[in-house]
Amino acid sequence: MRRVIGLRHVGPGEFEACLDLTIDIYTAAMRPPADQLSGRKSIMRNHATYPEFTCVFAERPDGGLVGFAYAFHGAAGQWWHDVIHRSISEQAGEATALGWLSDTLEIAEVHVHPDYQDKGTGRAMLHALCDGRRERTAVLSTHDQPTAARHLYHALGFRDLLTQFVFPGGYERYAIVGAVLPLSDRPA
Repeated sequence: MRRVIGLRHVGPGEFEACLDLTIDIYTAAMRPPADQLSGRKSIMRNHATYPEFTCVFAERPDGGLVGFAYAFHGAAGQWWHDVIHRSISEQAGEATALGWLSDTLEIAEVHVHPDYQDKGTGRAMLHALCDGRRERTAVLSTHDQPTAARHLYHALGFRDLLTQFVFPGGYERYAIVGAVLPLSDRPA
């Protein structure tokens, strides 16, 4: 049975009203420890207040949420932005950090329920997030492993900016990847 998924842009208000549903998708896709969920929800709520926040919902025909992705304009003073800027500056120089982060769309979350993965939903959401944006680049963090998500990002033109990166206070290793907009789209 073919599942038809539709995409819908939502603003900060509707996103915040649906936080419980997005946390359910996040939990199914990422399987985080339960003690991290309230913090993740708080972070996501805060992200909705950032400049030029944009969100895409992936929905079944009956309106059921199966995925979501969101991003915002990255700027100095945002925790993630500042941590990454400092790390790129240390490894590759201030000019490189500014080249990637001075006018960037920071993609904070991209998650698809496992029952709907590997069907092009993540790719479609990323294009919907990035198409028509005024920023010069897009950046995001992903687990530094050979995952389907990492493969997708590379296929869309993202390149590694930092690898084996551990966020302050964390323990998991991430890759920080960036792409010049608009996204490319090489076959998977």
